Amino acid sequence: MTDITPVADGQQPATVFEAIGGEPAVAAVVELFYAKVLADPGLAGYFEGRDIDRLKRHQRLFVGQALGATAPYPGRTMQRAHSGLGITGAAFDLVVGHLAAALGEAGVDEPTIGAIAAELLPLKADIVTA
Repeated sequence: MTDITPVADGQQPATVFEAIGGEPAVAAVVELFYAKVLADPGLAGYFEGRDIDRLKRHQRLFVGQALGATAPYPGRTMQRAHSGLGITGAAFDLVVGHLAAALGEAGVDEPTIGAIAAELLPLKADIVTA
C-alpha cells in the first residue's frame, strides 16, 4: 500500500493536488489505478496493444492538472484522445470506480476523493461514445 503524504499540519493546501502530496502521490495513484484497470476484464480490452507507459505519463500529467498542478497537460483533448474507442458509460463508471479505489488505497480521504470525482465526472460526455 502506498501512503499519500498530506500537507504539514497548520498549512492549508491551495489545491487538491497539494493536499494529496503532489507529483509523487499522483504517480503512486496512477500506478495503483492502472493495475486495477488492466486487471478488470471489462476494461482490459480497451488497452490491448497500447503503450501503457505512455498512457501512465499522460495520466499523471492530466490528473495532476485536473487537481491543480502547475505543470501543463500537453495531451489531446479528452474527446480526441478517446474518439473511436467505443467507450461505454459502464466502462467509464468502472474507470472512475477504480480511480476512487486507488485513491482510497493510497490514503486519500473520502472528501478529497469526492472532490477529485467532481472534477473528473464532467468529462464523461467527452469520453463516452458508445
